[in-house]
Amino acid sequence: MTEDRERWIRSALSEYGSVSLASASQSLGVSEQTVRRDIISLERQGLARRVRGGAQSTAPVSFRGREAKNVEQKRLIATKLLPLVPRQGVIAIDSSSTMAFLASMIRDATDLTVVTNGVQTLRALQDKPGIEALLLGGKLDARGDSLVGPLAARNASGFGYAIFFASQAGLHQQRGGFDDTLDEAHIKQAFAACSDHVAVGVDASKLGRLSLAQSLEVSAIQTLATDLDPENRLLDGLRKDISRVI
Repeated sequence: MTEDRERWIRSALSEYGSVSLASASQSLGVSEQTVRRDIISLERQGLARRVRGGAQSTAPVSFRGREAKNVEQKRLIATKLLPLVPRQGVIAIDSSSTMAFLASMIRDATDLTVVTNGVQTLRALQDKPGIEALLLGGKLDARGDSLVGPLAARNASGFGYAIFFASQAGLHQQRGGFDDTLDEAHIKQAFAACSDHVAVGVDASKLGRLSLAQSLEVSAIQTLATDLDPENRLLDGLRKDISRVI
């Protein structure tokens, strides 16, 4: 039935952020043309966005879904950012899957405090020698495995950070960085306001993209790491306002 198919597509989009016509057709046992009609119906309801070969989610994607996408690109970005992590002091890391990769790579800390709103980031840091990992209080957003809300934002503002590491759902050269939820954007703004340095890591698919809520002005970012060569022409517009692109 149409309702059952649409429910399956919505679930896949919520979990993974996108779905292809081929995979949906195979899983549902219907033709790709039938899936295409279902996607058109969901788009009219504001529940999906048609793209070539399938659909993308218009809502926040689960951490699990984000973690499974563009894995090699995220590892490369995390590797580029790793030398910026100090051995001691206080830093902040957001709840993104890209920065969870970074957290898992941190070694050789001697007296480093890491403040995060990401549950998976906290888990990646637990039991690492020389690191004290602190999780912000607040309301749990189960989709993003993150703590958000007024309490989390207030707690984020209670420290001074040598550097804040963040990813973005989209990064536009004029309009800045965007997140999929207002809550997540507020947390990033709180972290950035208390940081001496802001380092953002995004893969090329996020460049030029907008989302629900602006979180960072381009001028607030000191370092940008992507999976592209730093001299790639796609980065020209951002390079004008960001002092270091790696």
